[in-house]
Amino acid sequence: MRCSARLLPLAGLIVAMLAAPALQAKDGDQVHIGGHGISIAPGEAAGDLVCIGCSIRVRGSCGDVVAIGGSVDLSGHAKGDIVTIGGALRLGEDASVSGDVVTVGGRLWRDPNSLVQGQISSRSGGQMFLWLVLIPSLPVILIVALVFWLLTRRREEVPMRA
Repeated sequence: MRCSARLLPLAGLIVAMLAAPALQAKDGDQVHIGGHGISIAPGEAAGDLVCIGCSIRVRGSCGDVVAIGGSVDLSGHAKGDIVTIGGALRLGEDASVSGDVVTVGGRLWRDPNSLVQGQISSRSGGQMFLWLVLIPSLPVILIVALVFWLLTRRREEVPMRA
């Protein structure tokens, strides 16, 4: 548990470092929030891919890949790092990654023939995902509870002065 608590800020830092350049998108970069996922066909080349609340499928080649709340399915070549938070990562038989692979709160499925040149870090399990969802939503939950309590508490009538 102690190691997981130290990993959460590190994962956030990695996402911030990878997502910040993606927001200043170059040609070929794709940033999607919700809705449709990103799909790169065989023979197609793309830049960095960022998907929040959706999934990424790469059969061609791309740069860095970041998925938050979605999965990544790679059967092509990623020239950078791959980060998934709260989603699964599948590296197919023909997958190759020039950088690192990081999964937090999701599963990593890796074909024995896939190639990862960097380091692999996988922190899966429901407990990690619970921390990713519960901690950020705790202020909202407390505010809703306070409003509910304020609206439903029994008010005592105060006699009016004449």
